[in-house]
Amino acid sequence: MIDIAAAVIIDLILGDPYWLPHPVIFIGRLIKFIENKARASAHNDKQLKYFGGAMVIIVTSVCFLFTAAVLYAVWRIKPLFHIINICILWTTIAARCLRDESMKVYNALKNNDLILARKYTSYIVGRDTNGLDGKELIRAAVETVAENTSDGVIAPLFYSLIGGAPLAMMYKGVNTMDSMVGYMNEPYTHIGFFPAKTDDWFNYIPARITGIIMCIASPLMKSSIIKSFKIMMRDRKNHKSPNCAYPEAAAAAILKVQLGGNNIYFGKLVEKPTIGDKTRELEREDIVYVNKIMFLTEFLFIVFALALVYFIHGRIV
Repeated sequence: MIDIAAAVIIDLILGDPYWLPHPVIFIGRLIKFIENKARASAHNDKQLKYFGGAMVIIVTSVCFLFTAAVLYAVWRIKPLFHIINICILWTTIAARCLRDESMKVYNALKNNDLILARKYTSYIVGRDTNGLDGKELIRAAVETVAENTSDGVIAPLFYSLIGGAPLAMMYKGVNTMDSMVGYMNEPYTHIGFFPAKTDDWFNYIPARITGIIMCIASPLMKSSIIKSFKIMMRDRKNHKSPNCAYPEAAAAAILKVQLGGNNIYFGKLVEKPTIGDKTRELEREDIVYVNKIMFLTEFLFIVFALALVYFIHGRIV
């Protein structure tokens, strides 16, 4: 648990430095290699779907076993073990990165540079950003930070807590697969089926934990716990994903805005229900506020995790 807390602190300070090779780069290359081989070998959609299943097995196994092997190799050298363990855990957390990338959108909008804002938004969302106006760009950024408070922050911390760095890195592999091929439209409908389903399974518990902690944190954002819970539970199914609506609805309730709605992916309109009540219009500052919600949620998760570990072991380990 001390290693996890240290990794969180390093992420808050350094984020993801561009000069440091990130494990996701290598995971992404492995996924792309498997995808290319699958598309070259599959003779029909059914085979392509099975290749997607094989991709899940290969990527999760490599991520878990390689991480476990590295840590096992240095197990006897405790200082080195903890340094490497902390560094691995650090790479699985994306709070500072989410904040930095979303704030690029905020700053571009602040400078009335819609073209640059669309460019920065396209880096953090899967939807098409060409043609989006300022309000839609704000919504995209807010939704991304809210959703990824679960996917990029709480989920890796959750898996770190129950299975250490190997399980956290396995989750990172699952999440990377989903972001690369886990789309329910062409050309990913078949090869992305199992990666998307696996990501749904892995995020089932973390998404709900994230939404609950967000609601608990709501008074710190001058909002109501009870109302936040009510809106989250009311709108928890207003998303094609079984998980995303939990953190998005909690964030929408805290901010008193409406999220969700239709988006365009790969040139096709995808109709989605709305999330939250439109008490007020989305504003540029909501990007700042949703980042505060993210950091508060991360902090409270660590506090609750430390309390749980102390309760179980009688000390912080």
